[in-house]
Amino acid sequence: MAGSGTSHLRDGDDVLLRAERVVVEYPMRGSRQRVRAVSDVSLDIGRGETLGLVGESGCGKSTIGRAILQLPRPNAGSVHYDGVELTALSGRRLRAYRRDIQMVFQDPLSSLNPRQQIGEILADPLRVWKHGTPAERERLVADTLEVVGLDPSATLTRRPHQFSGGQCQRISIARCLVLRPGLLICDEPVSALDVSVQAQVLNLLEDMKARYGLSLLFIAHDLAVVKNISDRVAVMYLGKLCEVGAPEKLYQRPAHPYTDLLLRSIPEPDPSRPLPDADLTAGELPSPADPPSGCRFRTRCPRATQLCAEEEPVMRELGVDHHVACHHPLPTSAVPAAAPTPERTPA
Repeated sequence: MAGSGTSHLRDGDDVLLRAERVVVEYPMRGSRQRVRAVSDVSLDIGRGETLGLVGESGCGKSTIGRAILQLPRPNAGSVHYDGVELTALSGRRLRAYRRDIQMVFQDPLSSLNPRQQIGEILADPLRVWKHGTPAERERLVADTLEVVGLDPSATLTRRPHQFSGGQCQRISIARCLVLRPGLLICDEPVSALDVSVQAQVLNLLEDMKARYGLSLLFIAHDLAVVKNISDRVAVMYLGKLCEVGAPEKLYQRPAHPYTDLLLRSIPEPDPSRPLPDADLTAGELPSPADPPSGCRFRTRCPRATQLCAEEEPVMRELGVDHHVACHHPLPTSAVPAAAPTPERTPA
């Protein structure tokens, strides 16, 4: 699957964030070898747009989100935010841009200081940036709590452990919103919540996006959630992108075998529906420390040929706002897939 290339990137003033050929490596303990958690990944987010980033656990979704914040700084590649190259900044200049890019974490309770009251937690960013007078900060904190659906009089003096998971996530979102950011990176923000609470938090994010003109990078492994909230979806596997496009195209006519695998793996609450094929997930997930040559998905792909082992696929356009990195994409209405050659199978 996953390949390189930038055919899916867009140009123009409507693009708020453009990350191009980003590489993030981590050292392996007790070894000189390094693991590439993110390998030559490019993505962009338009103003007021939500980009959904999906993939299996460990594929590098959260790492790319943190790399945008320069936490950690990418080992290679560029990250442009509103026309400014973040990887070239340091010190106070970089911190100033981090104020405009906020992150909502997966576990809402552990992301809040258990020793502080909620009023203190929300006011801390404002104090750090010397925003207004103490009275103005108190007013802004109370107003933001009301916006996320919490009563300030019953919230400000309490501590995180006194709230439910959904309420803590609302508080986490409020903490991001007090600085009025332009981009919100949501790292699995609803995966730890009940289904009914998930819907409430997703609706809240949509309301905040419309109210404040936010752009969102929504990271998740639940494709159903991503479909409902995203304007564009990127599918990631083992540190690389494999398919990018509008949700209706990816979900109705997936072009990459891995995207098709993810969609067919979504459980259906229908006992009369036939079970998926037994070989749906054939093959073992390769190690990110030693990924396969060529296409990284080829060891699990039923369409793989020798070409997939020899050459890494490059992202190419199949149709309007639909790009795929695959030598043998699945048939779509736009471009017929190249039939794999049975006699040329990888060793």
